[in-house]
Amino acid sequence: MDKDRPNSSFESVSRIEPVRFENLPEVVADLAAELSAASAKLGRSLHPGTAANLADLVRIMNTYYSNLIEGHDTRPRDIERALAGEFESDDGRRNLQLEAAAHVRVQAQLDRRGAEAKLPEPASAAFLQWLHREFYKDAPESMLRIRGAGREFLMIPGEWRSLPEHDVAVGRLLPPASNRITDFMQHFAQRYEFASMGKAGRIIAVAAAHHRLNYIHPFPDGNGRVSRLMSHAMAWGADVAAHGLWSISRGLARGLNSRNEYKQMMDLADTPRQNDLDGRGNLSERALVDFVTWFLRVAIDQVTFMSSLFDLDALSGRLRAYVSQHRKLKPEGARFLEETLVRGEVERGEASRITGLPERSARRILNDLAAEGLLASTTPKGPVSLRFPSHSLEVLFPRLYPHN
Repeated sequence: MDKDRPNSSFESVSRIEPVRFENLPEVVADLAAELSAASAKLGRSLHPGTAANLADLVRIMNTYYSNLIEGHDTRPRDIERALAGEFESDDGRRNLQLEAAAHVRVQAQLDRRGAEAKLPEPASAAFLQWLHREFYKDAPESMLRIRGAGREFLMIPGEWRSLPEHDVAVGRLLPPASNRITDFMQHFAQRYEFASMGKAGRIIAVAAAHHRLNYIHPFPDGNGRVSRLMSHAMAWGADVAAHGLWSISRGLARGLNSRNEYKQMMDLADTPRQNDLDGRGNLSERALVDFVTWFLRVAIDQVTFMSSLFDLDALSGRLRAYVSQHRKLKPEGARFLEETLVRGEVERGEASRITGLPERSARRILNDLAAEGLLASTTPKGPVSLRFPSHSLEVLFPRLYPHN
């Protein structure tokens, strides 16, 4: 691959510039403000306990769409089974489940650390290498063995590309040479350091850094997954994560008008500088503006969509509809679900008061709801809170997933 590379200036770290805007375009500033306002409203009316359980649902959704971007259609119920340690016997399906479980596990750590304000600099080399290493730590050798383009090697989780056999073209893009990745990633970390940015700068960086990381292509494989997890961590750092209640992966997989938009916009942002009016870097500033604008509009679209799904009154209505359509659940069960939705968790002994039924009948309703997977608790006799199993999603959260 080296003999096909341009001259040494091609390998300068300035090759990824511009990474930030010297003069912030008005449209980008407006979109950053809109995303900030929309995310602040998302989940505001929800009890923190209910929001936390909905975030569990979003992590599975995020994983599903991240897998879909990679060309892997892993059903939500297969992801749930993987999280429970139930894997397919077929190696191919099992590997997809392992990938899915890894994504959920890593994002759960990001959400927990984000809520505690303990996430490190999201563009730092150490953090990105941790993401990659953590994602692949349980991967079998078959998932780590890279084949194709006349090469074969074993990828080491958490390590940059560093050898000639790691170099590969990505579509029309020829990423930086493997022996230059450390320098590129040091430059990337410096330019996207959140400590040096205000809130608007951080929100815009979520979008811009997403492209530039993929442009560098620092790992032999898994760059797309790492970039989406990095974007999720950056959303926490930019204070637009809304407690983990929305997913950029769903938006990237669906686009605004077409499912091909993500690939097209990433390719567009690879465009070299066109003329003296197109910024002062190696890459087109106009193309970066277009990509950031598209990315932020996708994010706003997803926050708005999730806000409609998680609206307290609307979700209460869908809970009632679910119970009414279920042949084994009693109508009084809806009252208990609605109470739990509002309060976050409810003591089991309150079932009779809430449902208006005798204690034995109320206990039976509680057991039926738990058997359906709609209620659960951390201890056998502890208070119960809402859960959202995959078989309930079509009614409770319509359009969350594409219809199969």
